[in-house]
Amino acid sequence: MKLDYLEIYDTTLRDGAQSEGISFSVDDKIKIAKKLDDFGVDFIEGGWPGSNPKDMEFFEQAAEIEWKNARIAAFGSTRRVKSQVFEDTNIRLLLAAKTPVVTIFGKSWNLHVTEGLRTTLEKNLELIHDSIDYLKQHDKMVIYDAEHYFDGYKANPEYALQTLQTAVEAGAERIVLCDTNGGTLVHELLEIIEASLALDLGVPFGIHAHNDSDVAVANTVAAVNRGLNHVQGTINGYGERCGNANLCSVIANVALKCDTKVKEKVNLSSLTNLSRYVSELANLAHREEAPYVGNSAFAHKGGIHVSAIRRNRQTYEHIDPSLIGNHQRVLVSDQSGQSNILQKAEEMGIDLSGNGHDVKNIVHHLKEMEHLGYQFEGADGSLQVLFMKATGQYKPFFELLSARVLIDKREDDSIESEAVLKIRVNNIVEHTAAEGHGPVDALDKALRKALEPFYPTMKSLHLVDYKVRVLNSEKATAAQVRVFIESSDDVSVWGTVGVSENIIQASWLALVDSISYKLIKDNKDVHEQ
Repeated sequence: MKLDYLEIYDTTLRDGAQSEGISFSVDDKIKIAKKLDDFGVDFIEGGWPGSNPKDMEFFEQAAEIEWKNARIAAFGSTRRVKSQVFEDTNIRLLLAAKTPVVTIFGKSWNLHVTEGLRTTLEKNLELIHDSIDYLKQHDKMVIYDAEHYFDGYKANPEYALQTLQTAVEAGAERIVLCDTNGGTLVHELLEIIEASLALDLGVPFGIHAHNDSDVAVANTVAAVNRGLNHVQGTINGYGERCGNANLCSVIANVALKCDTKVKEKVNLSSLTNLSRYVSELANLAHREEAPYVGNSAFAHKGGIHVSAIRRNRQTYEHIDPSLIGNHQRVLVSDQSGQSNILQKAEEMGIDLSGNGHDVKNIVHHLKEMEHLGYQFEGADGSLQVLFMKATGQYKPFFELLSARVLIDKREDDSIESEAVLKIRVNNIVEHTAAEGHGPVDALDKALRKALEPFYPTMKSLHLVDYKVRVLNSEKATAAQVRVFIESSDDVSVWGTVGVSENIIQASWLALVDSISYKLIKDNKDVHEQ
């Protein structure tokens, strides 16, 4: 039996939570589940009842929510060898979760039956049958995950197939073939799927792939193309060891490149947002290079590439990034050509067309600056200031006359920093001082104190991130450093960069560019109103 669309089963909240470094709170899990439901997945696996108190609390809260698209599933194992099914703790907790769907896994590999469960192959078939049959008697939709199925088939194909037959006879409504160790390659996976489909069991088959051989997505897409209509995976590929099949890549590949239909209710254009939302709640950095949804997925750096995409974006983009909610980016670096500069200038509203001399000068200047240690890939604020300076469009908002930074270490081991500035704004000399947690904080506060009376919108500017990179560590304390500052005004976020052998000077350069970019932007907004 085949479905007429791809059924998406998300296990981010259970399998994904087993990823090193992830610990979702109940609130996190509810928020992610709602986001998955809005996106349009068919099943959300909430956890394993009884494995921890958080999972049971999640199921209690989930039971009170009206889900628009998804059905909540509880996950667990077949009954224990020495337990009757009606008294088995695991089975009772699965029912206590009060979910419409229960996903239960059983052993397909004789090694796990004899070594793990320490029982006979025949007894394992009883465990599978009893557990599924009992859950069906309690009106649950049962999805059967055939754990270690591909390894089990390689070791004993007849027995692995027999476990599937037993599950269907007991009432399982989906059979999911699991590459639990993640060691199966595409060609052998397809051979085993062929033999399994030949059983003609009359229920939809699914795939659950792990990424230990870096082919989880490839295996999943290959299985879908062969006719499996139920896919299990996690957002961003989170999961134990090397992770699970990344649903972001699977869904995009199937929806945009395969004949299999993804249900219309899936909101494909929100895929990138979903990916980044989950990484944020997982408290993990979003993978820049992630296919489809990464910040670098449609970023172009080489001059030849940028020249080509300016004429036709298909030359170096396999899809239109807007289809999955991402966007094209052009990077500027020492690999850049004139096309990169023209594209970035257009994005910033700076017209360089017809002015080849300026473009050539900017390219030359950028390459020299990158040689000195500057990096503009994440520093669009500094880049815009540079463009405007090179074209004569930049008018300084203030002039530094002198600066002094004092660091005072006290008897009690506390350290105080103070910055004293003398700047000129609109021909008015301002003399200010401020204390801070460190020298950069003190400089920032003193500069704001001087500028805010002249530029009130400065009050909305705040620092988001501050990073220091040592560029030539062999010079020890005399090394050059690159300071990257990320700033925001609650409307947009931008980066600026400064390089110097003096960390205070590098920080000052990045700080001034950040303020200049903010004031350029505010001035432009005023003129456009």
